[in-house]
Amino acid sequence: MNLLNVILQAADGGAAAGGGFLGLGSSGSMIVMMILLFAIMYFFMIRPQQKKQKALQEARNAIKVGDRVVTAGGIHGKVKDVNDTTFVLEIADGIKITIEKSSVYVSAADTQANNR
Repeated sequence: MNLLNVILQAADGGAAAGGGFLGLGSSGSMIVMMILLFAIMYFFMIRPQQKKQKALQEARNAIKVGDRVVTAGGIHGKVKDVNDTTFVLEIADGIKITIEKSSVYVSAADTQANNR
């Protein structure tokens, strides 16, 4: 926040002298502040979300036959077949369902077992 205070004070001091921020005038000052705000939003909101999505996609691609998973609807099952965009899950003895890869998450119990 200290850097932001310095920038804001510089913008205010320059505007009071009639020059605006970095001598750009009031509209230039506003454009610079908007760019600065977008950069801050990108590094604190957008970029971490992209990293999280990438990690989730890699985890889905690493799921193999025999892994236990949980669907977005809360159905627990064991992966019996892996296709390009779907998984075939066995949710009970002899009961198999086809689920989209985008709605499948690695089971917490399976994750803990792999970490040991």
